[in-house]
Parts: sequence; C-alpha cells; structure tokens
Amino acid sequence: MFGFGGGARRRLLRDALAHADALHNLARYLTGTAADAEDLVQETFARAAGAADRLAPGVNLRAWLFRILRNAHLDQCRRAGHDPARPGEDDGALEEAADPQQDPESAWLRKCAALELEAALRSLSEDRRTVILLDLEGLPDGEIAQVLGCAPGTVKSRLSRARAELRRTLRRAE
Repeated sequence: MFGFGGGARRRLLRDALAHADALHNLARYLTGTAADAEDLVQETFARAAGAADRLAPGVNLRAWLFRILRNAHLDQCRRAGHDPARPGEDDGALEEAADPQQDPESAWLRKCAALELEAALRSLSEDRRTVILLDLEGLPDGEIAQVLGCAPGTVKSRLSRARAELRRTLRRAE
C-alpha cells in the first residue's frame, strides 16, 4: 500500500486525510469536547506519520488510523488519571444541523432528540460506545475487529450488547 521509503510519510498523510472527518467524529465522542477531539486527531496523525515507514503493504489504513486514535485516547486517559468511559461534558456538544427553512418547533424537537441520544451514548462504557460509533461510521465488522484488537465474532456480540443497552437507556429517557 504505502511501502517503505522517503515518500511513504507524504502518501500516508495524504491518504489519511480522507478519514479525518470520521476520526474526528469518534474522537469527539471519546473525549467529550471539540478541542480535545482536535488534539486527539492531531496526535493520531502525528503517530501515524511517525510509523509510516514501518507500515506494511496491504494494511487497512482506515482501521489502522482508528486503532491509533483509540490507543492514543486510552494513553491520554491513563496519563491524566481519567476514566475513559466518562468523557467530559461540553455545552456546545452538538452543533445544530437543522435546516434553516425548518420551523422552530421542529428544530427544537430535533435538538432535544439529539441531546438525548448523545447523553445515552455517553452513558455507555468506552468499549460499547466505541463499537457503536465505529459501526455508525460504516466500518464492517472485520475492520472494527482490527481497531479493537479482537475477533469479528466478538465485535458482533459487543455490538449487540451495546445496541441493547442503548435501547434500554433511551426507553428510560422517554
């Protein structure tokens, strides 16, 4: 895929930029704030750039980047003495994605639903939240397994349990 040599780092970073939005989405939910998410994505790209010369051909770049991001997040939590399962809260957590033509009542209902969903996601453990978010990013089970360092069958069972817990949490919020 990237091979070894002088241009490997440039090619890796160019190709990795295609995944920046997805990485930021996961980082946002893991860290709880936009600023911390940006720092985590930057750390991910720095680590990836440092390892570009050692990247084996044929490695799944997207899964590799998500794994680096997850490991960087866990490292930051350990250094800070924080529980990675409980990210910080941010008043500006959700940007309003409402259509400007939408009536105010619909926009308000959409915002309430988004806040309930975000709160429910935050109530999940770090592992369960991560597996759901990777699934929402469209990663197949095999790639999620590479990111989490487990078997694809384990991903299926973790995803099933995480979805069930998310449904229970959302039902309680009704």
